[in-house]
Amino acid sequence: MVKEKKIGTVSNYFDHVKVAAIKLLAPLKVGDTVKITGGEVDFEQPVKSMQIQREKVEKAKKGDEIGIKVKKKVRKGYKVFKA
Repeated sequence: MVKEKKIGTVSNYFDHVKVAAIKLLAPLKVGDTVKITGGEVDFEQPVKSMQIQREKVEKAKKGDEIGIKVKKKVRKGYKVFKA
């Protein structure tokens, strides 16, 4: 089993568009798979697209705050790993 690397924390969640804002601790790119855990939530999903300040980007670096569509409701403080 590969140890997952924590790459960020959920900083916000926008219910109406099902988008999580994630403050990155490590680079992330479209095509990577992320795992989000916290509370009762624990799921993996591929990053199909991502935005920084509503601009579509292919990759983001440490320190960026990105928005990605998520398949489940998440909350501020949930941990994000690269799967």
